[in-house]
Amino acid sequence: MTIEGVSSVAAPRRIRLGMVGGGRGAFIGGVHRMAARLDDRYELVAGALSSDAARAAASAAELHIAPQRSYADYADMARREAAREDGIDVVAIVTPNHLHGRIASAFLDAGIDVICDKPMTTTLAEALALVAKVRDTQRLFALTHNYSGYPMVRQAREMVAAGELGELRVIQAEYPQDWLSTDLEATGQKQASWRVDPAQAGAGGSLGDIGSHAEHLARFISGLELAQVSADLKTFIPGRRLDDNCHVLLRYTNGARGMLWSSQVAPGNENALRVRVYGSKAGLAFSQEHPNELWFTPLGGRPQLITRGGAGAGAAAARATRIPAGHPEGYLEGFAQLYRDVAEQIQARWEQRPPDPLACWVPTAEDGARGMKFIEAVVESSRADGRWVDARLSP
Repeated sequence: MTIEGVSSVAAPRRIRLGMVGGGRGAFIGGVHRMAARLDDRYELVAGALSSDAARAAASAAELHIAPQRSYADYADMARREAAREDGIDVVAIVTPNHLHGRIASAFLDAGIDVICDKPMTTTLAEALALVAKVRDTQRLFALTHNYSGYPMVRQAREMVAAGELGELRVIQAEYPQDWLSTDLEATGQKQASWRVDPAQAGAGGSLGDIGSHAEHLARFISGLELAQVSADLKTFIPGRRLDDNCHVLLRYTNGARGMLWSSQVAPGNENALRVRVYGSKAGLAFSQEHPNELWFTPLGGRPQLITRGGAGAGAAAARATRIPAGHPEGYLEGFAQLYRDVAEQIQARWEQRPPDPLACWVPTAEDGARGMKFIEAVVESSRADGRWVDARLSP
């Protein structure tokens, strides 16, 4: 029975979401929670929001999580939630990098799907072990490279895949910031402190924090696999233990060439992530600070502006769009799109049907391993004074 064309069939229940990390004072946890709420597909019901029991309990209370579902230990949370009839369906991991792998493994072993902030791990060996774990458990694993959820990024990927650029020749990617241009970590600023600590962040500073975003976005749009890198990492702030500037030359397996620059000591830059892709027929240019625009220039033709929701935008952009053209969408919606795609994959599994193919563009554990291979190859190359290093995940 329908009324005015609306089905009377009840909507599926919300997906039960848990979270590890993201308690008081954490930035990225709040971002994930807002993203999960945006399309009303999730309900946050459990969390190990801090390793400090008092802070975990206080954070849970602020988020209206029942006291009995607030945990001070993620392993305890995984075991107890898996045993509940109303246990979580998926967990979001929003801790510092060095904890991602072990937390993800605990929940995968408990039969719970995983949404993990990037980078996936701090070492390639741990990343490869997690890839194997995902395959063995046959659970869903999504990595939140959020810029891959932007409508115009998906538009760019769709155009490249359709052959509109021809044979790809040149990739230019950059992500400069300026917020670490001083010794901010010495002030005790939490976000700075862990990002420059090798024990928590891994082997890359600006490389791992934002260079990994630039590399992934170039790979996501182009579909190309890296072959080799030649890198120069530099730490400009005295006493800082990780790089704050990174230059990398790129060679791709199809013969294309590229360059990548990431920096957190570039005054005048906030989050200036840009990717340009050039082929034998045309070029594309995307700037994250202007997320609703994509420039397309045919060889010998005039530059064409494609806008989210405007003329020239295709199915991939439309699926990642929520509001009318002319209203800006960006950072939060990019995260939300990944959460929406994960929800579609989970719902499809419940209903025993194939998911929407566009929902399968979410970065996977394999993408995370490729990112770690990139980071380790760049570090190795820089230590060898820019020697070319193999960057393929499976040489």
